[in-house]
Amino acid sequence: MESVSALMTRDVISVHPDTPLLEVQNLLKQHGFRHLVVVDDDGALSGVLSNRDVLKALSPFLNTSAETQRDVRTLAQPARELMNKTPHTVTPDTPAQEAASVLLDGAISALPVVEGDELVGIITTKDLLRYYTAA
Repeated sequence: MESVSALMTRDVISVHPDTPLLEVQNLLKQHGFRHLVVVDDDGALSGVLSNRDVLKALSPFLNTSAETQRDVRTLAQPARELMNKTPHTVTPDTPAQEAASVLLDGAISALPVVEGDELVGIITTKDLLRYYTAA
């Protein structure tokens, strides 16, 4: 059985807790991601933002004639106000099957991979599907 370290993405694009929602939204679109990891100045995991978190915060009136100052202020909100501050995590040594169970049990689709407080990767349902369909 493979461990998470063999399946995870190591070069994780992350944002700082102070990153504005507009920048988070642009990164998600630009890279086609569904999740962004939030790390502090020391590289320690602070939280996770999903595209659903962003969509919940955004007004349907953005970039329309009905856009309001509230909509503009929303785009300036920092990641820290929207992120999940207590995300499920795994370590590189976690067996792939256990990571899959955590994803299913938590009804989530991405897990930050940490060693201590340091973010070392991310594993998603897509990574696990690739592994299990190739086996």
